[in-house]
Amino acid sequence: MRILVVEAQKHEAMILTRSLERYGHEVTTVHTGTAALEIHRQADFVLLDLDLPDVDGLMVCRRIRESGGEPVPVIALTDGGTEQDRVLGLRAGADDCLDKPYEIRELAARMEAVMRRREPRRPVPAPKTTVSIGALRIDAASREVQVYGRPVELTRKEFDLLYYLARHSEVVVTRQRLMAEIWEIPQAQAQGAQASRTVDTHVSSLRNKLGRSSWIVTVRGVGFRFGLG
Repeated sequence: MRILVVEAQKHEAMILTRSLERYGHEVTTVHTGTAALEIHRQADFVLLDLDLPDVDGLMVCRRIRESGGEPVPVIALTDGGTEQDRVLGLRAGADDCLDKPYEIRELAARMEAVMRRREPRRPVPAPKTTVSIGALRIDAASREVQVYGRPVELTRKEFDLLYYLARHSEVVVTRQRLMAEIWEIPQAQAQGAQASRTVDTHVSSLRNKLGRSSWIVTVRGVGFRFGLG
C-alpha cells in the first residue's frame, strides 16, 4: 500500500517510515501541510500529524476530504493526547485518531480496521434451504422431505440427522460428531455403546422411511456417509 506520512519532526518521520516499510508498504514522507496537499491523491493512505509548521493539520485534513475523487483514508496523529484533539480530528474528516507516542503494531491494526470499514459491503446470499440429491428432496425451511415426489414423515431428530448427512454428503461423519451436532453432546462425552445405539437407531429408522438402506451408507469403524439411494 502507498502511504503518505505527513510528519513535522524529521526524526519521527524517519522512524515511522522504516517501520511501515518493514510491513511491506511503499512510503512517501513530507514535513509540511502544503506538500501533503500537493501529493495526497497519489497515496492509498495518509498518516497526518496535526501539528504542522505551515498549515493547521485540521485544515489539511478538511481540504483532503474536500478535494473530490476517491476519498483517501486518513489517520490523524495528535501530540496533545486530549479528548478535544481527537474530537476535532474526527470532525475534520479523519477516519481515526491516534495519540503520540504509539506502538507501530497499534497503528498497523488501526489502519487495517479503517480499510475494512471502507470495503464495499457485499450482499449476503440467502442461505440455501433446499438440498436435492437424486430423487431425494429436503426442504429445511418447511422441514419437509420427499423421495420420488412422495412425502416422508420424519421425527425432529430424524430430519436433523438426514439434513446434516445430506449437507455433508462429501465426507464420512463419525457417530461422535453426529451426537455433538444433532444431540448437542460434546464429542468427548459421546463415546460408548449408548451413543452408538442412539445414532444407529435413528439411521435404521431413516432407512426404513426412505425406502432404501443405500441412502445412508455405514462406513465400518468410522461412521456414516450419504449415499445416492
